[in-house]
Amino acid sequence: MKRFKKDVPAYFDYKDPKVLMRYINSYGQIEPIAKTGLPAKQQRQLATAIKRARHLGLLPFVSRG
Repeated sequence: MKRFKKDVPAYFDYKDPKVLMRYINSYGQIEPIAKTGLPAKQQRQLATAIKRARHLGLLPFVSRG
């Protein structure tokens, strides 16, 4: 399920939960680099954006599963 470069935004914005939800699995965990196919720098930016969105209440910390 690797993603391609055309699907990846240049900058992950924490205020856009629809984009960030694509990189969270059904358990509410951030997908690893092997699944996202992102470079390490973008993976770190993604993780930071997801954590900020969770802190502000835009994304859940865990799923309702």
